[in-house]
Amino acid sequence: MRQDFFHRLCEINSDAGQVLAGEPMSKHTTFRIGGPAKYFCLPKTKEQLSATIAACQEAGEDYYILGNGSNILVSDEGYQGVVIQLFQNMNELRCENCRLYAQAGVLLVKAAHQAGQNSLTGMEFASGIPGTIGGALVMNAGAYGGEMKDIVQEVTVLTREGKIIKLSRDELEMGYRTSVIAKKQYIVLDTVIQLSKGDPKEIEAGMQELKEARTSKQPLEYPSAGSTFKRPQGYFAGKLIMDAGLRGFQIGGAQVSEKHCGFVINTGGATAQDVLTLITHVQTEVERQFGVTLEMEIKTLGL
Repeated sequence: MRQDFFHRLCEINSDAGQVLAGEPMSKHTTFRIGGPAKYFCLPKTKEQLSATIAACQEAGEDYYILGNGSNILVSDEGYQGVVIQLFQNMNELRCENCRLYAQAGVLLVKAAHQAGQNSLTGMEFASGIPGTIGGALVMNAGAYGGEMKDIVQEVTVLTREGKIIKLSRDELEMGYRTSVIAKKQYIVLDTVIQLSKGDPKEIEAGMQELKEARTSKQPLEYPSAGSTFKRPQGYFAGKLIMDAGLRGFQIGGAQVSEKHCGFVINTGGATAQDVLTLITHVQTEVERQFGVTLEMEIKTLGL
């Protein structure tokens, strides 16, 4: 039965190398952590994506949609299901007038720079976020005063029932790190982003300024999954963690970054269990000392 299912996945994703068995997830996450996925698929089209999901549902196999793995912690034992990655293949991007048309797997950095090259402003905030358009829309990603909800015009999604529908900006229900896409477990296929004309030199200067700010304040030299915790109302997670005396606190290869306490980093050889144990310790200490509950922003898989 297992072999039949694998062959079915290969038929759907017929291009050579599009389905892998036992693929280490440490190769596909920015944390550089994670054991093998049972199967790893790289569909090229929305038809292949839809058929892959339908095959999983029919076979009773769990599946997970992955961008470029920038906001996820995968179990050391891996994932006993099908990881479907959109980032490598579903990444078409084009610009027309003041709009960007992007598939879910397009990197935010690439989209922001293409916008700038076409003298379009409004997406500078995303120029350093290490994620894909699809993932950014699911969680309404934002930074430095900008959010996806400010620029998205419409999104095409695949429902769990296999229907393809379009959602307008108002239908997306975007809030802090959430959207109707996340709530209803839709899968982003593509989007239209509305920008406005700007001065290319000012746009480039703005992106360079944000890049320098990130480099100076964030531990980009280490593998991580970005901000570990959501911002608690009325507080900043990083400051609470620092004030709790946890700057540089380490368990195994996982460490609270000394540069930015809101980041848990992989100093080398960290396991998922190291990271989880450290996160739990941080949450416990912040709760004990300040009465504030820190909620993880990072998603987990197989844990």
